Amino acid sequence: MPVDRTATLGTLVTEDPRRSRILEEHGLDYCCNGGRSLDEACASAGLDPAEISARLDLPDPEPAPAWQSFGIAELAQHILLVHHQYLWDEMPRLGELVDKVVRVHGENHPELAQVGADYTALVADLSNHLAKEERILFPAIIALGTPGAPAPLGCGLRGPITQMMYEHDVAGDLLRSIRSTTQDYTLPEDACGSYRMMFSRLEQMEADLHEHIHKENNVLFPRVLEMEES
Repeated sequence: MPVDRTATLGTLVTEDPRRSRILEEHGLDYCCNGGRSLDEACASAGLDPAEISARLDLPDPEPAPAWQSFGIAELAQHILLVHHQYLWDEMPRLGELVDKVVRVHGENHPELAQVGADYTALVADLSNHLAKEERILFPAIIALGTPGAPAPLGCGLRGPITQMMYEHDVAGDLLRSIRSTTQDYTLPEDACGSYRMMFSRLEQMEADLHEHIHKENNVLFPRVLEMEES
C-alpha cells in the first residue's frame, strides 16, 4: 500500500532511510525542505505523487538505525563524530582535487570555474557553521540532554537553531548549484581519473550532507525544542 502522501519528506526518510535515495533521484529535498508533505513537494517539482508514493512503499522494512533511538545528547555526539569529522577531514582534501581539475581542465570546460567558486563558498560556509555548532549549540544541546548538567544557554535554543537551519539552506543552495552546473555530475568524454574522482567525491559529500542536515533539521532540532519548551 502506498505511503501517506500527507506525511513530510523528513518523516518518510526517518521511517525508512532507504527512501532518501529515491527522493534524491527525483530531486526532492528531504533535508532542508523536509517539512513539506510528499504531495506539496511533488506539486512543486511537477511530479506525480501517486507514482512517487508507490516507489517509496519499500518491501521488508529495515530495522531503524541505532541513532534514531538516541537521546538528544547522544544524537548530537553522533552527528559530531560521524558527520562533522567527515567534513573536517574531507573538505581540504577534496578542495585540492577540485583546484587541480579546474586548473587542468578549466580551459576546455569553463563551467568548472563555477564549480570551483561554489565549492570554495561551500567550504567557507560549512567551516564557520560547524565551528559555531561545536562551540555553542551542541554543547548546549548535550547539557540539556544530560541529567544534572548545568543549564544551557540562558537565551534559549530556538534562536541559534533557527540560524543553523538558515545556514543549512545556504549550503543546500550551493550543493544544488554544483549539481546543476555539472548537469547532475555528467562526465564529459575527456574526463580523466581525477575528474571522475572529483565528481564521485562531490556526490558523496552531497549525500552525506543531506543525511547530516536531515538528522539535525528533522530529528534533533525538533526534539530539542520540544524538550526545552516542555
